[in-house]
Amino acid sequence: MDRTAQLITPSAARSIAYDPPRSSHSLHVRAARVLEGNWTGASTVPSRSLYPHQWSWDSAFIAIGLRHLSPLRAQTELETLLAAQWGDGRVPHIVFNPSVPLDAYFPSPDFWRSSTAGHAAGAPRTVQTSGIVQPPVHALAVWLVHRADPGLSRARGFLARMYPRLAAWHRYLLHRRDLGGGGLASVVHPWEQGMDNSPAWDLPLSRVTPAPARSFRRADLDHGSAEDRPTDLDYGRYVRLATDYRDAGYADGGGEFAVEDPAFNALLIASEHALARIAEELGAPGTARHARAERLTAALVERLWDPASGMFLCRDLRGSAQDRRGTLIPERGVSGLLPLLLPGLPRDIVTKVVRTASGPHFGLGTTTRLVPSYDLLGEAFDPHRYWRGPAWFNTAWLLERGLRTQGEHRRADALRESALELAGTTDFAEYVDPYTSEACGATGFSWTAALALDLLHSDTTVTADMGLKGGNRR
Repeated sequence: MDRTAQLITPSAARSIAYDPPRSSHSLHVRAARVLEGNWTGASTVPSRSLYPHQWSWDSAFIAIGLRHLSPLRAQTELETLLAAQWGDGRVPHIVFNPSVPLDAYFPSPDFWRSSTAGHAAGAPRTVQTSGIVQPPVHALAVWLVHRADPGLSRARGFLARMYPRLAAWHRYLLHRRDLGGGGLASVVHPWEQGMDNSPAWDLPLSRVTPAPARSFRRADLDHGSAEDRPTDLDYGRYVRLATDYRDAGYADGGGEFAVEDPAFNALLIASEHALARIAEELGAPGTARHARAERLTAALVERLWDPASGMFLCRDLRGSAQDRRGTLIPERGVSGLLPLLLPGLPRDIVTKVVRTASGPHFGLGTTTRLVPSYDLLGEAFDPHRYWRGPAWFNTAWLLERGLRTQGEHRRADALRESALELAGTTDFAEYVDPYTSEACGATGFSWTAALALDLLHSDTTVTADMGLKGGNRR
């Protein structure tokens, strides 16, 4: 029996095991082959060519899908990532594979210098990582992986080992990254938010002096068209921000870029709910964490909701010298739709966000099948350029879960059907043109395969399964 067959063969001992379709050409088997091909022995790379290391939120999404193939491997995926956690609680956005040549990816370990520049922040000595973070999907992923095989999880002490690491991760975000003083976590680099090249970053990035082009070499252009990737100017600004952050010892609060993002904080809130469920599973009360999630939801509404746009916007904390609160960035990105994940969102806001998602700015269910990453009517819209218009499968998964959480089952069903069909027809593409569904970026992309598996296996009762609590506030 080959490795893929071992992954997809159900265990007789686990009634919860997912029995895949018999056809060797089924979407399930094809997705399993992608994840097997990208497995390194302890974690899964997003793509063998373009992304040859372990990425933080990629691994969380990958584990969510892997739980339907091998709960043990899904647990290992998350354990490997969290083993590289820093002493201050941050979970780095890249954990580097030492067997990969330095020139295969930039910024490489010798740029980040985590074990030296990050020494004061508690960077690990035995593994090299980046110094920035990515969206906190991890507690949600840990809870879902536990739910896939509670017996295995308990036998291995999975939740007991993960809980203190996740609690430290949330503590870091809620304290070290509350740069605006309003309770929300801030990102200090566009790469942290995960939607690296969004037009929402153009205004705050415009204040950053780019690093000289000769000071770095872009390995990403070896694997993708320059027309689909960030411009050299923007990349120079990314490098400058990362360099300054590194040279400051990865201390938070002093950089030129600080933004409160709705998706980043919505995922933190969803993970707080999941962390409460983990605490309850371990015999501790989860009431305080559920209450914190509700307070954060209120802060999200208070600071990032924009009635005129009908959605949530990013807040630029460096955008106004006169107001410490900063200013909202008038750009509509998919990030502003993803708070639909939260069950405590007021009903009137839910109605307006759903209307915005299906209206002319995103066209979901009318002009587009998957939600575009940026406003279809925006001046910066580009259907192929990285996060400036293409549709991504992870945001489709999050929005599908959000719509279902809010009782929008018909829309969720349509989005699920589209995501599954396009994952198959594009060979699990990294992202797609929102109008034509043409595959863009890498194919055989891990989170696309993993989240397709999860959608194949998902039911329609997501609130309890995802560890969420409560209903919509009137």
